[in-house]
Amino acid sequence: MLNVGKIENGIVIDHIPAGKSMDIYRYLGLGELDSCVAIIKNAKSDAMGRKDIIKVDGGEDLIDINLLGFIDTNITVNIIRNGEIAEKKQLTLPEKVTNIISCKNPRCITQIEQELDQIFYLTDKEKHIYRCKYCEEKY
Repeated sequence: MLNVGKIENGIVIDHIPAGKSMDIYRYLGLGELDSCVAIIKNAKSDAMGRKDIIKVDGGEDLIDINLLGFIDTNITVNIIRNGEIAEKKQLTLPEKVTNIISCKNPRCITQIEQELDQIFYLTDKEKHIYRCKYCEEKY
C-alpha cells in the first residue's frame, strides 16, 4: 500500500474521477507553483471504485478552487490547517470561466484576435451549458 504523508497547511482535492487529476493539474497551473504537489492516481475508493487525489502543500490562496466546479461539482476540497481538516468546500459551477476552454466557432473574434481572453458564461446550470462571451457559441 502506498502511503503519502499528510500536509500541515494546504489543500487536498479528493473524489476526483479516476484519470482526471492531470487535467486539473494543468487547469489550475499547479506546475508553476513553488510548492510540493502530490498526485495520487487510481486510488481505491468504496464510493467510486477508483479515484484520484491531489495534495497541495501551502496556503489555500495558491489556486482558484472555484474552477474545480467546472470540471466536476462532486469533487471534494479540504482545507488543511495545522494538520487537520479545517474546512470542506462544496463546489458549484462557476458563473464565468476564463482561458480554460476555447471557442470552436471559426467566425468568433477570439479566432482572429489571439490575445483576447477566452471567456465563457454559464447560461444553463442544469445542462452545464456555457456560452462564449463574444459570439455566444455553446460549449
